[in-house]
Amino acid sequence: MSVTEETAGQPAAPAAEPRPAPGATPPSAPLLARAAAELVGTAALVAVVVGSGIQATELTRDVGVQLLANSLATVFGLGVLITLLGPVSGAHFNPAVTLAEWWTARRGGPGVGAREVAVYVPAQTVGAIAGAVLANAMFGEPLVAWSAHDRSAGQLLLGEVVATAGLILLIFGLARTDRLRFAPAAVASYIGAAYWFTSSTSFANPAVTVGRAFTDTFAGIAPGSVPGFIGMQLVGAAAGLALVSVVFMTAKTAKTAKTA
Repeated sequence: MSVTEETAGQPAAPAAEPRPAPGATPPSAPLLARAAAELVGTAALVAVVVGSGIQATELTRDVGVQLLANSLATVFGLGVLITLLGPVSGAHFNPAVTLAEWWTARRGGPGVGAREVAVYVPAQTVGAIAGAVLANAMFGEPLVAWSAHDRSAGQLLLGEVVATAGLILLIFGLARTDRLRFAPAAVASYIGAAYWFTSSTSFANPAVTVGRAFTDTFAGIAPGSVPGFIGMQLVGAAAGLALVSVVFMTAKTAKTAKTA
């Protein structure tokens, strides 16, 4: 927390409000508005992912070009959505981020409470399903078509652990170093890169995983693969929080650990 210095003949300005936690909810926004932002933002994100995947497969048969188009659209779309809706809800769009923030708050840090979790996670999940249905509708696909794209291989599950751990490390690391203003560009860039360096193409999001099961297109995931992906995403979130506590350890924490 910073304090404005006194000017000559004038009282000191009030202390600035603490910076919110990663994706933290601005306290002035009503819970209904925050829930709506999470629902709309997650729906738009999934519509971007699924819609660009469908468009890519209609324009080319080259799988590499398809993935490039899909990842670029996701980078730009996610960056815009975080910039637009971050001031309202914190732009989580991801139950893994919401749960990680709740865990941080339970341990005395800033973050969301159980009430927000109970509202955010359903809103994100409903939004993700709605986004997939919308993308299907825009491209003349069946509104709901269960994906046949099996993603249950072990290396794909490992990819989800890595992708989610990296995402949590990035978001909470930005918060710890007071650089959340870079979140729109940094988070979008990370997801774009993770499309290519992880074997799973970086879902890293339980709600998006559920939504992508509703489309039998390029971005889909078979319903039978969903539980494994979500389980590994939660493992990755826990690993990410552990990395944050070590990499961004404060001097006070380090002293405590040393004397313990």
